[in-house]
This record gives sequence, C-alpha cells and structure tokens, in this order.
Amino acid sequence: MQQRRTATFSYNLIRARRKTMALKVLEDGTITVRAPYRVPVRGADLFVESHKDWILSRFAAYEKQKAMKRSYTEEEREAGKKLARKVFAEKCRFYAEQMGVTYGTISVREQKTRWGSCSAKGNLNFNWKLVLMPEEILDYVVVHELAHRQEMNHSPAFWAVVGRIVPDYKERRKWLKENGARY
Repeated sequence: MQQRRTATFSYNLIRARRKTMALKVLEDGTITVRAPYRVPVRGADLFVESHKDWILSRFAAYEKQKAMKRSYTEEEREAGKKLARKVFAEKCRFYAEQMGVTYGTISVREQKTRWGSCSAKGNLNFNWKLVLMPEEILDYVVVHELAHRQEMNHSPAFWAVVGRIVPDYKERRKWLKENGARY
C-alpha cells in the first residue's frame, strides 16, 4: 500500500491484479484506490480528483449519519445486550426449527458495520442494537443468518431460503440499509 496525495485528498493506493480501478471512502475519512499494476500513479491521482464530488458527497453522508446516530450509556448498552441474548435465543430456536437447521453458539456484540454473521462452524453473532428496531427487522436478520446454515453465500439459492420464511425480505433489507445507521 502506498500513501498518495492529490491537490485535494490524501489516499491509499493498492496495486492489484484487476482490470479496473475502484474507489472506496470509509466513515473515518480514509480513501482507498485499488488499481491495476499497469495504471501509472498519476492515473490514480487523476482518478481520485475526477471523483471529487462523489468523495465529498460520501463525507457529507457520513457526517449526516453521525449527527443522526444515537449514543448509548453503558447501562443502556448492558441492558440492551441482556435483552438481546434472551430475544436472539428465542428467535433462533423458533426459526431454526422452521427452517430445519442447527446452529452453534449465539454471541451478542456491538459491531460497527454488521448486524449479524454466521461462521462456518454455525456460530451466530448479532448486534445488540437490533432489539431496538422493529421486530420484523430483527426477524429478517435472524432468518438471514440461519439461512447461511444451508447456503454459506449470497447466491440466488440463499435468497430463496430467506424468501421462504420472510417473503418481503427485500423491503426489510432496504429498511435496514436506510435506517440502520440511526442506531
């Protein structure tokens, strides 16, 4: 990884075996460009500058999200995690039976970028903040993670598994994408 600076931005340049350049802006302000080996460094600089408006719009969107995001006291966090452990145990048991799948342990955490995950061993992780959201969103995330016990990917077969239990999963997924940052 190479640190670069244009007239407007500092960014990380990562060379890779790829055909096109990709630009990523993180919430902390980090800008990363992935570029093919054949692209000159100056080409990457120009790529960043040509996307100036988009980069600035990402920064503005992240600032808006931060302003909307609620902060929690340690007591609220602990109470939320305690409730989440109980709720996720019940929901996972219910949906796993419906779906005909098993799972390992259930962990409740406070991930910054994920609402849930499923390991190859079948262990489930959930973000405690899901218990603050509408129940249908929490149900969607539980079904989503349990569906990985049948399909460990996001293929059409995976979404078919999710859709059998949560037919309106697209609307719930959209709600989570649009509103999750507030939590």
